[in-house]
Amino acid sequence: MRYREHFDRRVLREDVWIPTRDGRTRLHARIWRPADAVDDPVPALLEYLPYRKTDWTAPRDAQRHPWYAGHGYASVRVDIRGHGDSEGTPGDEYDAQELADGVDVVNWLAEQPWCTGKVGMFGISWGGFNALQIAALAPEPLKAIVTVCSTDDRYDNDVHYIGGAVLGIDMLAWAGTMLAFAARPPDPNSVGPDRWLPMWRERLDALEPFLHTWLEHQQRDDYWRHGSVCEDYGAIDAAVLAVGGWNDPYRDTVLRLVEHLPDDRVRGIVGPWSHQYPDRGLPPGPAIGFLQETLRWWDHHLKGESASDSASGAGGIMREPKLRAWINDSVPPATSYEVMPGRWVGESNWPSPSVTWDERPLGDSHAPVRVRTPQHTGIDAGRFFPFGNASDLPPDQREEDGRSVCFDSEPLNDRVEILGRPRVRLRLDSATPRAHVIARVCDVAPDGSSTLVTRGVLNLLSRRGRERAVEWTPSTYETVEFELGGTGYAFPPGHRIRVAVSDTYWPWVWPHGERGAGLTVVPADSAVLLPVRDPAHDEGKEPIRFEEPEQAPPLPVTYERPAEARPERLVTHDVAEGEWTLEVDPNYGGSRTFPDGLRYEERACETYRIRTDDPLSARAVSEWGIRLRRDGDWDAEIMARTELRATAAELIMDSRIEARADGETVAKRTWHRVIPRTSA
Repeated sequence: MRYREHFDRRVLREDVWIPTRDGRTRLHARIWRPADAVDDPVPALLEYLPYRKTDWTAPRDAQRHPWYAGHGYASVRVDIRGHGDSEGTPGDEYDAQELADGVDVVNWLAEQPWCTGKVGMFGISWGGFNALQIAALAPEPLKAIVTVCSTDDRYDNDVHYIGGAVLGIDMLAWAGTMLAFAARPPDPNSVGPDRWLPMWRERLDALEPFLHTWLEHQQRDDYWRHGSVCEDYGAIDAAVLAVGGWNDPYRDTVLRLVEHLPDDRVRGIVGPWSHQYPDRGLPPGPAIGFLQETLRWWDHHLKGESASDSASGAGGIMREPKLRAWINDSVPPATSYEVMPGRWVGESNWPSPSVTWDERPLGDSHAPVRVRTPQHTGIDAGRFFPFGNASDLPPDQREEDGRSVCFDSEPLNDRVEILGRPRVRLRLDSATPRAHVIARVCDVAPDGSSTLVTRGVLNLLSRRGRERAVEWTPSTYETVEFELGGTGYAFPPGHRIRVAVSDTYWPWVWPHGERGAGLTVVPADSAVLLPVRDPAHDEGKEPIRFEEPEQAPPLPVTYERPAEARPERLVTHDVAEGEWTLEVDPNYGGSRTFPDGLRYEERACETYRIRTDDPLSARAVSEWGIRLRRDGDWDAEIMARTELRATAAELIMDSRIEARADGETVAKRTWHRVIPRTSA
């Protein structure tokens, strides 16, 4: 990592309040801009988040916002309504109020004397989501966005559902996380020592667990269509640079955006990364000069600069391939890789003529094969959101393969390189009206080790569309086909391609309530369809290159390990009871002390339990503790707990939260909700 300390333009930082259209609520913003911007206006860049600019994202913000300002932009970080230091109360994620406020911020920025009137938005995850969604609302000043690790489909490519199935691991965990996050107070240093406590009480009174809403909408309805830009890609007028990682669950959005948006307004980059900005150097690498690459994007679309008049070489950004993607070389299974071996490739069109479909039957027998897997199949799935931690990625899949039904190819004679989203077609019957089917594609080495390449899920109730639930008629064969997650991967000669099929995948997939005789699959009438890429397509082309990462100097934050550190990911098996328990520390950053004396303490644990043969034993719990304090000045603490369990007919949710100021209880709230299972 190279840290840039000196820039052509001196950087000024200021905190301001931005009004919204309701005339009552102001959003708190931190602006880094050239000190001379009033005399020499610049475009504005907006990052718009609920994650608290004064503490939680402060280290990340310090790496990029001053850097953009030093390169001639006003880089602006805004807390959304009801979060951080902004006024108002928290709402649902990406609700109409949040997006309307975002449009107000874009318009306000464009009107400032230091702004040229042109605005860009950028962000990762939540910030990338609302950048896309606000772009679809098309405020006139918004000319370009950079969206990282985000989704165009809130139903089928987010933390709620996967293939129409309830995403057990993050449906609960992220709802629990956001309950704790939304309960955090504003900072007295920003809002004033007399205002912070009344503002906090107002927030706490307005809290409602996201989990209730998410599980009330088990099919793809208008709730999920809201904010899903895949409903109308044509609504997006801004230029879109979409960035993702093969180890991030949102990678498929990059492929869809480069397919559906016009060539002159979209570019895509997919690297080997986890759910992180690709310049941070967190596993798996290699990291790239992401800020320099985005500067080329901004200079072209917000300043109209050509390669000859921009130090960033902006004129060449639209001459880059429409999609730049990393092809992973084969690797032994591991839960973390500092650097993935592989190479960059470029595709001028997507779908690409260099990629053809290779259909491989799962076998030559028409005799049905029974698939009835233990409920804890999936315990080695790895983290749904890898963050670059030591235990994030799936370990050796041999134990998972042993719990599944596997269909292996013969040893490969030649290298097989794939790029895109594989598909699985299965001729099957279900013994119960409700069932799931899960397929994993693995790279099996000659020593028997099994590396997960990609996977996919289908809730059979949603096989005829995510908008409705259609029960299966047992003793009836149907052909179902579904996509797996996108990947760039090269299988070497001598290895086998394995397709592992299961009907359970805990805790990624919440099990249906009925446990029957499982599925039967006809191998000869089933196949995996691989998007095989011809490497000859690269001949005569310039290699894809990126600069080394560069950032502004890091914020001097002191990080402290907990006194009693626990494993990030711990699996235990009670043999007598047949119960499997997975305990996860999400390790978002832990406790840290900031330069202004703020001490931020964070502890979290997710627990998932299930018994081998009982789908109704599934139970998930999220527990959080957060404390913010300045010695002798301010002390606020939040404890939150969220639990999900189910009967055959209902989903049962229990949540509670307690907030304290200086050791005294400010609020204590509990929720109990029961929701009928429609397709869950």
